Amino acid sequence: MHAPRILLIDDNVHGSKARRTVLEEQGYAVQIASGGREGLQKFEEQEFDLVVTDYRMPDVRGLQVLRKIRKQNEKIPVVILSGYVEKLGLSEESTGASAVLSKGPKEHQDLIRVIGRLVKKKPASKTTARARATVA
Repeated sequence: MHAPRILLIDDNVHGSKARRTVLEEQGYAVQIASGGREGLQKFEEQEFDLVVTDYRMPDVRGLQVLRKIRKQNEKIPVVILSGYVEKLGLSEESTGASAVLSKGPKEHQDLIRVIGRLVKKKPASKTTARARATVA
């Protein structure tokens, strides 16, 4: 059984690195793309179990990414992450995403919980993640 593979698409490099670290501690294999265009290219070249995409990006927006991914594989879960969820009224219903999450202080907790539900994997406990890091 392989670690669930996640494609993380966001033009904010620092935010992406922080999210990748948190998700890798949970046992996920994470690839980062620095924008929508790069993310779509990686999605075509590799297999992923789930995609997390920022909503607002300069090249290809999150909704465009979502639609193109769903054309290629309608069953893949796609999570939209944005700092503008409330302001823009983003929801699963309005976007077609599997989940819509707000960036902010609770984002890592929410991301772990939602990804665990969507890929049917129980997130590792902090103790398990630390033990795995110690062994590696």
